[in-house]
Amino acid sequence: MGTSPAIVMILFVAVGCFVAYPEAVTAKHTGITRHYTFNIKLKNTTRLCHTKSIVTVNGKFPGPRVITREGDRLVVKVVNHVPNNISIHWHGVRQLRSGWADGPSYITQCPVQTGHSYVYNFTITGQRGTLFWHAHISWLRATVYGPLIILPRRNESYPFVKPYKEVPILFGEWFNADPEAVINQSLQTGGGPNVSDAYTFNGLPGPLYNCSAKDTYKLKVKPGKTYLLRLINAALNDELFFSIAGHSLTVVEADAVYVKPFETNVLMITSGQTTNVLLKTKPKAPNATFLMLARPYATGMGTFDNTTVAGILEYETPSSSLKNRPLLKPGLPAINATNFVANFTSKFRSLATAKFPANVPQKVDKKFFFTVGLGTKPCPKNQTCQGPTNTTKFAAAMNNISFALPRTALLQSHFFSQYSKGVYTTDFPAFPLIPFNYTGTPPNNTLVNNGTKLVVIPFNTSVELVLQDTSILGAESHPLHLHGYNFYVVGQGFGNFDPENDPPKFNLVDPVERNTVVVPSGGWVAIRFQADNPGVWLMHCHFDVHQSWGLGMAWMVLDGELPNQKLPPPPSDLPKC
Repeated sequence: MGTSPAIVMILFVAVGCFVAYPEAVTAKHTGITRHYTFNIKLKNTTRLCHTKSIVTVNGKFPGPRVITREGDRLVVKVVNHVPNNISIHWHGVRQLRSGWADGPSYITQCPVQTGHSYVYNFTITGQRGTLFWHAHISWLRATVYGPLIILPRRNESYPFVKPYKEVPILFGEWFNADPEAVINQSLQTGGGPNVSDAYTFNGLPGPLYNCSAKDTYKLKVKPGKTYLLRLINAALNDELFFSIAGHSLTVVEADAVYVKPFETNVLMITSGQTTNVLLKTKPKAPNATFLMLARPYATGMGTFDNTTVAGILEYETPSSSLKNRPLLKPGLPAINATNFVANFTSKFRSLATAKFPANVPQKVDKKFFFTVGLGTKPCPKNQTCQGPTNTTKFAAAMNNISFALPRTALLQSHFFSQYSKGVYTTDFPAFPLIPFNYTGTPPNNTLVNNGTKLVVIPFNTSVELVLQDTSILGAESHPLHLHGYNFYVVGQGFGNFDPENDPPKFNLVDPVERNTVVVPSGGWVAIRFQADNPGVWLMHCHFDVHQSWGLGMAWMVLDGELPNQKLPPPPSDLPKC
């Protein structure tokens, strides 16, 4: 008996869907599909008695919560109603074989232009915890960001006490000026950009700023309860200390990976990192109100926003006036407390249990050494610049290569083999071309080279990468974020990395697993990861000013030999440049 054309067509479409979206079949067994719509809109918003039009998602600042579970598929339609180009990055999501949904403009996609839309379609695989989403073009991240909360699978519990309530707290920055104008002016003059006017908790600056008492974040708690605070540093250019007066916090997760719990009164969270903490409230409601504060940890020589955001932790009580309660204030480390930061960072360890193993590569196929830091570019002819000298502009680089964004998305160029068109080259240096005393007296020549250079590695290569800060234009810590991967932080230290004596001290048992790591000021950090995700993946400093100056590069991970190791073709609505 013959097969009808209709059945043949249905089979053809089904097979085609499986090839393009293999996760769609498996998702039925592991989770559900959750749909969101992000309307990119302008919204008049007032902070610090200053009203301006800002770019938002669905008119919200910060943007809406995206809540999902491990194993679920997310389908997010982004519709652009503003004059700016836009793209959304799902920060920390592994994007296994779904690189088209990663979101960095001109890396995995061209931006979504005015009046157009794009559907981000991906599955949360093997992750649970707190991440966030944000715009990934120019400085639109200043107002376009929100929490991405990944709950455990149904009927699975946390490896810590079940909290009474879960509360996301996003650290942000507020600019009275248009952040796009701020960075555009900086790039034009070659000088450092103007700093923000305030820090915020969930978009609110709090009472320590002018005209902001009414815009104060308040966390109301009940006595004798455990709260899970999902802390997200979405600030553009700052690492922040955080503390709550009269309360200690237990760290249980970092970058959506569970960690061995440890207690602390003060946290440092760098731009791009998330940290989940348990807050255990006092058994009885105290006769006091408690400030929660965040202020910067700053190591560079440039200017920064040296202000403090305050929120209020308030116990719910049936009676008694709040006005008579004393307001207690926490202590925070000094602005440049580098030793505190190093000690705090060293406390993070993977759970390394049977259920949550630390699969750190024990053997390494390829080793890389990247210097990370600032430098200069020549000022254009017949122009005076405001960089370190009036003939130079500020720049930033890895291995002295300042990353130039292409005009066509790199992943698209790679997938359709447009390499010959000169979009990128594959000669990013694995080691500095000219070694020097990286943390000693800086060299006289601070000029960087420009290029869109990639490192190409075969599928499933095990990688060890040492990131070394430099003292060129001053030592400074840098939060490095790797797209498409988590990595293990196997070692760190101050001074120059010693390839003979430092590797034997690496932690290959329970190193912390992250997506964003701080390269210490005047020091180095070593990471390892398994390149098991084909595509083109950006790695960059999460200070937007440094990224704008070129502090980034990209890894091209080739397809594997098996069908489930290959990158599927792009969706039909992938934005055009």
